[in-house]
Amino acid sequence: MDEGSGAIGVEDAAKTPESAVAPKTVSPPLSPEELDNLTDDIIRALKTVYDPEIPADIYELGLIYRIDISDDRFITIDMTLTAPGCPVAGEMPGWVETAVLNVPGITGCKVVMTFDPPWDQSRMSDEARFALDMW
Repeated sequence: MDEGSGAIGVEDAAKTPESAVAPKTVSPPLSPEELDNLTDDIIRALKTVYDPEIPADIYELGLIYRIDISDDRFITIDMTLTAPGCPVAGEMPGWVETAVLNVPGITGCKVVMTFDPPWDQSRMSDEARFALDMW
């Protein structure tokens, strides 16, 4: 390595304190107002995703079990399907991820599929029940 090049060799990096190699940026916690606004924006995005066989969005159907928002604005969504054999099972998580990534300020999104607990009609909102005439 040249003297004065400023580069750190592999051997030198092992001896260098971690803080000197790459400063870590820590995101400040989201304020309650920011968290509420971001949650509303994510829910609005989720309401644009529909199961092609059901005329109600996935949020109102109760397919979204959890939305986790980290301070760095990375979103993790736990969701299910109306049935494990749903014809769009392989595609719907991608639709959800794409919708959420379109929300301004989001740094990333991971969709986790689960069937525990299994979905049932009691998870549907009144709006979904009305759309499906399931009173």
